[in-house]
Amino acid sequence: MRFKTRNFDGVPSVLEIKDLTVRLVGNRQATPVLDRVSVTIRQGETVCLVGESGSGKSVTSLSVMGLLPKGALVATGGRIELEGRNLLELSPQAMREIRARKISMIFQEPMTALNPVIRVGAQIEEVLDTHVKLPAREKKARVLDIMNQVHLPDVERIYRSYPHQLSGGQRQRIMIAMALILEPQLLIADEPTTALDVTTQQQILSLIAELQEKHGTAVLFITHDMGVVAEIADTVQVMRHGQIAERAPVEELLRHPKHEYTRELLKAVPSLTPRPARPQPEGPAVLSVDGLQKIYGAHSVFSRREATRAASDVSFSIPRGRTLGIVGESGSGKSTVARCIMRLIDPTGGDIRVSGREIARLSRRELRPHRQHIQIVFQDPFRSLNPRWTIGRSLIEGPLNIGTNKKTALKRAAELLALVGLPADAVDRYPHQFSGGQRQRVAIARAVAMEPDVLVADEAVSALDVSVQAQVLELLDTLQKKLGIAILFITHDLRVAAQICDEVVVMQHGLIVEHDSAANVLSNPRHAYTRTLIEAAPGRAWDFANFHELRTA
Repeated sequence: MRFKTRNFDGVPSVLEIKDLTVRLVGNRQATPVLDRVSVTIRQGETVCLVGESGSGKSVTSLSVMGLLPKGALVATGGRIELEGRNLLELSPQAMREIRARKISMIFQEPMTALNPVIRVGAQIEEVLDTHVKLPAREKKARVLDIMNQVHLPDVERIYRSYPHQLSGGQRQRIMIAMALILEPQLLIADEPTTALDVTTQQQILSLIAELQEKHGTAVLFITHDMGVVAEIADTVQVMRHGQIAERAPVEELLRHPKHEYTRELLKAVPSLTPRPARPQPEGPAVLSVDGLQKIYGAHSVFSRREATRAASDVSFSIPRGRTLGIVGESGSGKSTVARCIMRLIDPTGGDIRVSGREIARLSRRELRPHRQHIQIVFQDPFRSLNPRWTIGRSLIEGPLNIGTNKKTALKRAAELLALVGLPADAVDRYPHQFSGGQRQRVAIARAVAMEPDVLVADEAVSALDVSVQAQVLELLDTLQKKLGIAILFITHDLRVAAQICDEVVVMQHGLIVEHDSAANVLSNPRHAYTRTLIEAAPGRAWDFANFHELRTA
């Protein structure tokens, strides 16, 4: 694998963070959130800041932008120097002048960063209106130019579109356009590709590199994806507990990591090499899907739009104790299939059998007694858990609904918490009192509480850092072995699919284009689309756990 090997000796620095310390407001006895953090970023350099959730990566970026939450966090020491000026000493007005002109930021989730009721063209223009005064025609021309630079199609149409009318990749490109329209010296990218599929992620990474080359921008890239680090980094800074644990050029850090924490992070990265095949279990399938279709707009008399086939002729089956993964880009139909199987949306056609019972055409009332046999774990547990309910109440809700008495349900809840590796007192705590990985464990425990035959995991680990991701995958494997659950695993991460799936289905435009064992699909793909997905996987030629290049690369 070819790493970046650029020499930055003598290149002037754009940003210097020196001994930055950030603390909780009003609690100087607490451990600092950032403890004497120092980072230097030079012109044209890409510095990757990596580490687990809670390590201080995002707090570092918010400190640079002057966006630390007031009343919660405050910088109590150190300097953040841009062009010789200490940003920590500037007034709010002075920082507003610097943002977008000198420093810009791309956030992780563009749908929460963009205003849903303002057209995206107007939102980009707002950046210009804040900092420069241009005639309306020149302003629009400049916006269309930056939209072309970020390779958006049909820019006139997208200029007039609202955020919800664009794909995830297009929304992220709008964020990049907003960040770069004034050609800042420093671009901060905070997990900008985490929720994107591999091909869109590759496009966004290539776009950032292209614009960096064109404008000479320095980039601070925050990520937990070591594959991305291998592809784009010049220098890597590893954070742990608010401190820099290790810093080195990317090739040196990946080949010869010095700190034990860095080695643990690298060893937690799942391999693209599929796990050894497991014996095919005997017995009938617990989930069978035959000819599943989902067409949007098919029965609308008043709509002028053509019907959209989100899923067509989808067929597969999963026996007890096996995992089948569905992979593909955003819009390929993965989640549509999962939601049809769960009957969260109604399929247009086809059969769905769970434990031998056909459920595709049952009414909502008829479905109720069958829902316990198939449960789902969503991508974001914070949104799927009721924030006002204790964990115990969330865990017993399902069993109570099917007639289990409260005492038995509470006893089972305590057993499940132990099973997913959470302390007994978690039963009386609330979702906000847990980390992301712990909340996902609660979501898995809630699903398992119903003793289902089938567990649907819809991007259940995509937002987790690599070490927590590895723990959750191991937990699912353990639960499957103990309880014999069949798992339908929806993911855009081929590394994850390689480690947990027995079979893999590849979907494109609502159709299955390839279906075989995980070993055959990921090691010997037959379809050109599957090969495209694998080639787009960042760091695919690097064996992170063993610190060397794959011989098969």
